[in-house]
Amino acid sequence: MYSPYDIIKTLIHSEKGTRLEEGGCYQFLVAKSATKIDIRNAIEKIYKVKVTDVNSIIVRSKMTRVRTQLCKQPGWKKAYVKLAPCQKIEVK
Repeated sequence: MYSPYDIIKTLIHSEKGTRLEEGGCYQFLVAKSATKIDIRNAIEKIYKVKVTDVNSIIVRSKMTRVRTQLCKQPGWKKAYVKLAPCQKIEVK
């Protein structure tokens, strides 16, 4: 089917993300077609950690203005992944 690297695109670094990382929860940008089970298996395979919970959100597209033209930013999917206690992902 898909490789884990097709499902997990990147780790999201934001202010909210750094606060969540202290509690063992990480944010990832994932493929729009990925299910929670796909996300769980991909994270466990890539980072070699135990995932306890996965929550996913589809962020809808937005209209923006560039000079005089309207543009549409594409929608994307975000996943919140909670790890087992005493496990961490090394953030570089």
